[in-house]
Amino acid sequence: MRTGRWSLAGQVFVLQLVLLALVTALWAGYAVLDARRDGDRTATREVTDIAVSVAAAPSTAAAVRSPDPSALLQPVTEQIRRATGVDFIVVMAPDRTRFTHTDTTRIGLPFSGNIDRALAGATFTETYTGSLGPSIRAVTPVSDDGRVIALVSAGVTRASIGDRFAAQLPVILGVTAAGLLVAAVGSLLLNRRLRRQTRGLAPGQLWAMYEHHDAVLHSIHEGLMVFGPTGDRAEVVNDEARRLLELPAGPVTRADLPAALRHSDRRTVRDETYVTTDRVLLVNQDVVRLGRRAEGTVTTIRDHTELRTVLGELDTVRGFAESLRAQAHESANRLHTVITMVELGRYREAVEFATAELELSQALIDRLMAEVGDPVLAALLLGKVNEAAERDIELTVTTDTALDSAAPLSSREAVTLVGNLIDNAIDAAAGGADAWAEVTVRADATALTVRVADSGPGISPESFARAAERGYSTKARHHGLGLALVRGLVTRHGGTIGTVTAPESAITVRIPRERRG
Repeated sequence: MRTGRWSLAGQVFVLQLVLLALVTALWAGYAVLDARRDGDRTATREVTDIAVSVAAAPSTAAAVRSPDPSALLQPVTEQIRRATGVDFIVVMAPDRTRFTHTDTTRIGLPFSGNIDRALAGATFTETYTGSLGPSIRAVTPVSDDGRVIALVSAGVTRASIGDRFAAQLPVILGVTAAGLLVAAVGSLLLNRRLRRQTRGLAPGQLWAMYEHHDAVLHSIHEGLMVFGPTGDRAEVVNDEARRLLELPAGPVTRADLPAALRHSDRRTVRDETYVTTDRVLLVNQDVVRLGRRAEGTVTTIRDHTELRTVLGELDTVRGFAESLRAQAHESANRLHTVITMVELGRYREAVEFATAELELSQALIDRLMAEVGDPVLAALLLGKVNEAAERDIELTVTTDTALDSAAPLSSREAVTLVGNLIDNAIDAAAGGADAWAEVTVRADATALTVRVADSGPGISPESFARAAERGYSTKARHHGLGLALVRGLVTRHGGTIGTVTAPESAITVRIPRERRG
């Protein structure tokens, strides 16, 4: 899928470098300009302070009034100039005649520059090209009894300011280079992380992958949920998962899942069967790991409702077949017994034996067909009686069993409800001494009631609630799903289900019926 185009990480890296270089260059330019401006401001403050200090010194006014001002002022001004680093300090007469100068040959010559504001008593600064070249200078008056008797000018040439700036330039460039280097290293580290996360793919490839994955997620016929490292919020939920679990639109959390699935986070699940109100679901889950760290879970969900229904019907048919096989076997044994008794001349005993067995079996058939209005349910009860007998369990259909129909349940639902309850009772009673089970199915105008009791140890209400709610089993043929299937069926019809352990173990289901007018 890869092409010669740059990866997303590479494009981001180059873009970052270009932006960093541009920002760094702009910052460096601003720093240079600011350093130049700062140099000018510093030079202006320095020359102003020096000129004012020299002019304010009493010795300056005294020297100006002396017969030879230059002899007294030149050594002092040169000492101050060397100490402060300025390029010149000129003391002059009001007529511009210089008393001092860095170049002694210019002493006595007129000062070049503006002095009008200083003669008026003000201190000012200017940039002027004088005898030493372009400079920043300050001019201030020397006063005596309110009269301006002299002027003082101190200045720094542009060349000196440039030298100062040149001394700062390596620092500016060094800081700039260091900043660019740090930013480039950070960008490189970010690029490496982004490259790992995007697998070196280009933006177009990422977009195509997203489109393909999105199409696949919404088209597959299995539910899919992906939870992140925290395990609380789903990062991916496809349409089939929302349909199977009846999830709301928008973000999905663990709390939105059916109760049976809420506690399956951060563990591997293999072909576990869960029962919701309307469906039987086969669930698989894998933990996604990066090294030793769990990064989330991927859960797939398949709808096994129809399959479980078919399997339930197949179990019922198999039970019928086993019952017929057992009856055929017993009939053959009885027939052989009758034939032998006839051969022995015991005719009366043979007739009594044959009719007694027939009457007992026919009486049960007649009673169930008369009292149970649903023939499928009556056949199920007959089959379960024979199945229990094969396992040495006495299954009794109580005399108060009576119903005109299985309504509001369909025949299939009635078989699921009664068959699973009887199967659980037979399993619970099996292996015990004098094992027995008892079933009652009756209906009136208000409700359909099914009660199944057995000689087993029973199940506590807490364990019963967990088994009915969780709805998964590792038993062969998934018989452990019975309670969960019954619970889902009862819930759909607005009924109730409960269990007791004393005086005997029993489960009672009550499903309301519409009152007939």
